[in-house]
Amino acid sequence: MSRINKDIRTDIGSSTADSITLFGRNFVTDILGTLNLGDMGFLELTGRFPDANESRMFNAMVVTLVEHGITPSSIVARMTYLGAPESLQGAVAAGLNGLGTVFVGSIEGAAKMLYEAMPAPDATADLSALAATTVDTFRAAKKILPGVGHPFHKPIDPRTPRLMELARETGFNGPYLKLIQAISDEAARKSGKVLPINATGAIGALCCEMGFDWKICRGLGVMARAVGLVGHILEESRNPMAAEIWHSVESRATAHVRADKD
Repeated sequence: MSRINKDIRTDIGSSTADSITLFGRNFVTDILGTLNLGDMGFLELTGRFPDANESRMFNAMVVTLVEHGITPSSIVARMTYLGAPESLQGAVAAGLNGLGTVFVGSIEGAAKMLYEAMPAPDATADLSALAATTVDTFRAAKKILPGVGHPFHKPIDPRTPRLMELARETGFNGPYLKLIQAISDEAARKSGKVLPINATGAIGALCCEMGFDWKICRGLGVMARAVGLVGHILEESRNPMAAEIWHSVESRATAHVRADKD
């Protein structure tokens, strides 16, 4: 088998014995103490510092995703920590593995859906027509529209209006946010159900407004939820609930077996 001769290259960063350089900037003098964690995430995705509006909007997007209480991802993290308390990172990783098409990772699906409907931002686009085509396509395929609807937050996901307000204040209230609103309205009309834009839908649209590749949009959730899961592990170490969840579920799941023996 012949070897492929190809340069191995990264434009992210490099280090020497006494320096670290990231995206052409001195990490110690230009970044450390200057950028907050959200701004650092923006730098990793774009290769540049955010301006004031980008910083405010991006930080709001990732903060939105840090925490949502006792969810599947936090339960999995706690249960993993119960079995392997020596592996905090393993418990967090277990929780992150559940960020998919249903929870948090739907940011990616929403961004992809919006880009497919409108490949480039177009303030003159017929949003109603685009929304109708999108909703019909998903309904015909019997697929759930990403970023629309929520199992608990009805009739409004309380995070969404605030994100929309921040988008207006920072100049990111563009055609993609308007398109997902049109999709939400069309989906509700055709289904007869209450289908608000959820937080991940709003963030997916904002990712499009910022020009992020849809393939990386789930990464915002990964960045953010890792912070929240560390908090859950800390609480679990101090005030554990994982064992109670385990025994409670086991008792309920096997109640019929024990009843048969009575």
